[in-house]
Amino acid sequence: MNIVIKGSIRVMRTEEDGKEILLYYIKAGESCIMSFLGGMHHETSKVKAVAEEAVDVLFLPVDKVSTLIKEYPEWLDYIFRLYHKRFEELLEVVNAVAFKKVDERLLSLLYKKSALVNNKTILVTHEQLANEIGTARAVVSRLLKQLEENGILMLGRNKITIM
Repeated sequence: MNIVIKGSIRVMRTEEDGKEILLYYIKAGESCIMSFLGGMHHETSKVKAVAEEAVDVLFLPVDKVSTLIKEYPEWLDYIFRLYHKRFEELLEVVNAVAFKKVDERLLSLLYKKSALVNNKTILVTHEQLANEIGTARAVVSRLLKQLEENGILMLGRNKITIM
């Protein structure tokens, strides 16, 4: 099991054809429930995690986690709260893909990234954004240009500033 101490990590699902979709972010004090469950069952994780910035991570041996749960019930509560949070985030992804237009998903992702780094300027490529919302880079580039024309954001080389 791992717990992020500092920084943030994005967790994505990657298909065999290379397509990706953002599932959620892991922030300080949080862990990836998918890696935890995979470790407990000695299975390979079905998700990919990428550091968004410099990250400090505390790694706990999987065989020690069951001892921690038995001796400190707070750990079990932590795991259930984390599972609940990740489940809700995954429901948001399903809802967004099923019911929201790509421009809404893109803008929502930009706001989320901005809040994550606590800065209105985000260092990101069009390709990365496209991967995270599961669409083509050309679609993201076109939508970002429209958002810039509408005064919602300002584009720069590999960066976006939300107005």
